Amino acid sequence: MKYDIKITKVKDSKLSTVDFDNIPFGRTFSDHMFVADYIDGAWTNLEIVPFEHFQIHPASMVLHYGQAIFEGMKASKGIDGKPYFLRPEQHSQRLNASAQRMCMPEVPEDLFLQAINELVYLDKDWIPPAKGSALYLRPYMFANDEFIGVAPASVYKFIIFTGPVGPYYPKPVRLLVADQFVRAVKGGVGEAKTAGNYAASLLPAKQAQEQGYDQVLWMDAHEFKYIQEAGTMNIFFVIDGKVVTPATDGAILKGITRDTIIKVLRAKGYTVEERPLAIDEVIEAHKNGTLQECFGTGTAAVVAHVANFTHKGTTYELPAIEDRKIGALAKESIDGLRALTIEDEHGWIVEAKPQAMVQA
Repeated sequence: MKYDIKITKVKDSKLSTVDFDNIPFGRTFSDHMFVADYIDGAWTNLEIVPFEHFQIHPASMVLHYGQAIFEGMKASKGIDGKPYFLRPEQHSQRLNASAQRMCMPEVPEDLFLQAINELVYLDKDWIPPAKGSALYLRPYMFANDEFIGVAPASVYKFIIFTGPVGPYYPKPVRLLVADQFVRAVKGGVGEAKTAGNYAASLLPAKQAQEQGYDQVLWMDAHEFKYIQEAGTMNIFFVIDGKVVTPATDGAILKGITRDTIIKVLRAKGYTVEERPLAIDEVIEAHKNGTLQECFGTGTAAVVAHVANFTHKGTTYELPAIEDRKIGALAKESIDGLRALTIEDEHGWIVEAKPQAMVQA
């Protein structure tokens, strides 16, 4: 289905003010954004407008009851100079899975895809040229009823804005294994990309950083025994040549980068196990010399190597980055797919095109 999206372009682009060699993550925004309102059971007021502030009522329900979800995805330029997405439909589907869990309306997949295509094509010159850089997209939705009452809202706002970004973690990260706070529990909202999950993570992350660590290695909520995630990333370990990542059990986000890497590595002949993974097993592998790699994955970081992790006061150092093979291969594969320097055997890469070009 084709949607009638009204487009209002900026009069003066901010592009010339951007230093693409120095892009702080999440602080530089492109010229335009997509906006839509859910009213009376339908998405309406579909527009692409200049990036700008918008008004919100003091009683807007999101401010009081937290119905807010988001996605994170990227667009990059191939060696042909055209803008491309990696598995964009997966982000639409995950947004809607989050919406279902948070009792919010779904955004039709064809509307989501048309909106990101129109928006990215319009601001394609904002895609940084440097390797490892990209145009970050932030689709999000929030309850916007002007009402105080604990109930699902009936009015919502959906917005997509973009901004150029460089590498998220420029160096290997140091992790502190959680022993007090938890990120999520089975039966909760750990699988949803909902704002409250990230708010709850801020205090333990801040405390870890004050102790000299970069992030928290989250454990299960019952025994602090089984590994879940690392900061805002999924986590992988390479143990005796096998790649192991915690199974998504309802408390772990179903990362699209995670799934992409699993499929890439399996296609290259690696054994990848998705299963419960105890911290004691990882420590034992370290002690017997079979813990070869550890890396986090996510849209922002793609792959972030882990330098070490600390559990109950003991720090476990991992092998030197130059001695690691699988994490580097995973990152090179995704970067290569995005740049069109590696053949896309899965049909994952989609060129960003406005509706007029799709119909042509």
